[in-house]
Amino acid sequence: MKILVIEDEERVAMPIKKGLEELGFPTTIASDGLAGKRLALSGAFDLVITDILLPEINGIELCRSIRHEFPHMPIIMLTALGTTDEKVEGFDSGTNDYMVKPFDFRELYVRVRELLKRSNAVGGNAKKILLSAGSLEMNVHTMIVKRGDQEINLTRKEFKLLEYMLNNQGRVLTRAEIAENVWETAFDTGTNFVDVYINYLRKKIDRGFDKKLIHTRPGIGFILKEQV
Repeated sequence: MKILVIEDEERVAMPIKKGLEELGFPTTIASDGLAGKRLALSGAFDLVITDILLPEINGIELCRSIRHEFPHMPIIMLTALGTTDEKVEGFDSGTNDYMVKPFDFRELYVRVRELLKRSNAVGGNAKKILLSAGSLEMNVHTMIVKRGDQEINLTRKEFKLLEYMLNNQGRVLTRAEIAENVWETAFDTGTNFVDVYINYLRKKIDRGFDKKLIHTRPGIGFILKEQV
């Protein structure tokens, strides 16, 4: 499994490369976004780790380019800030996971391992194509979402969140569970990105409809079910 690290700070990139190669992952470093994009789009890598602040092309734009060409490529984004707005922008661009510098290499390894495991499983399991709740319908294959006759445009993360809630409708989902299964990361109680995305979904699938689908359970989490 080959890994591409796109990081302009050598003091960050080299320890990652050394650690990954000691664990058996051949690792290549790109020191700017343009070189990183060229390498990532070559199709030679199984996972990408990229910083946000990069010369030439930033990590957000880079992530969008990779995701456009390789929809299932695992991507981990690195940043020195880790604010909610920055995480939302990163997830919207298509990143799978997010790590704030400085971080423990052991945690990075666990996330790399889990993302590669999930990536290898893509296409290996049967997946329900059509999901619905009340007048809401989702086609997982075409990524078309409708409520009644109205087509709803969702970002990639909004789609993944809604898909998870539809697959678990009628059950209260905690923020930690949503973060783990949709963002494939541990929930950071210092940020509210799960609530932010829940609000995004509410505005798109519930606003203007009498029967609401997404409900809050105070102190617990959220549930998707048709209101009766």
